[in-house]
Amino acid sequence: MKTPSSPRFRYTAVLSAAAALAALLIGASQIGVDGKPATDATTTTTVPAAPSAPEASLFAGLAQRGGALGSAQAPVTLVEYADLQCPYCAQWSRDTLPMLVENYVKTGKLRIVFRGLAFIGPDSDKALRTVISAGERDHLWDVVHGLYLNQGPENTGWVTDELVRELAAGVQGLDGDELINARWDDAVASEIERAAQAAQTAGVNGTPAFQVGPTGGSLELVQVDSLGPEGIVPAIEAALAR
Repeated sequence: MKTPSSPRFRYTAVLSAAAALAALLIGASQIGVDGKPATDATTTTTVPAAPSAPEASLFAGLAQRGGALGSAQAPVTLVEYADLQCPYCAQWSRDTLPMLVENYVKTGKLRIVFRGLAFIGPDSDKALRTVISAGERDHLWDVVHGLYLNQGPENTGWVTDELVRELAAGVQGLDGDELINARWDDAVASEIERAAQAAQTAGVNGTPAFQVGPTGGSLELVQVDSLGPEGIVPAIEAALAR
């Protein structure tokens, strides 16, 4: 991971118990007395003019369960830690994820697990709650990739209900209103907390961050110096060769 001065990566605050708690409090601050998001009349909302849908074929035929993409029997697992507002996470999703899906996930060599973090701001929390809701319906990766393709400026209100409905409409079996309402379930908050604790344990201090290792075994934090495939493929190949 690059230093804070690097132009290639967004360097985030070191994750700690306080940071994990802050991520949860961001979500709590958005909830009204009825358990639904509170309304702020002063919020400026940015709505994408034409939401972009993820490539229909990218995840076709692949198993999705919760945050996991690919076969549970794949010999190697890659864990991605990301904030859905991080522009470098979006770049990795556009530039590297499709190659990994085609060459490693679809061939049964690799399983990818998404662990979302939410410390850039309120839109991070809303986006993360949305994708975890999609994960409960086994379509997390469709929504993650769709949000990255439509990522707006930080904390401008770009994670709109309209955008969520547009993305869900492009995924068979998803209902946008169900995703929106399920954001506030206890199970969603618990998953956010688990991911924050896992990131702290792994020593993650920036996004995107990755762990690689044998499925079901010990995973190692990978120090990547590129957002292209060359940044992560050597670690995957090394794990496959063990």
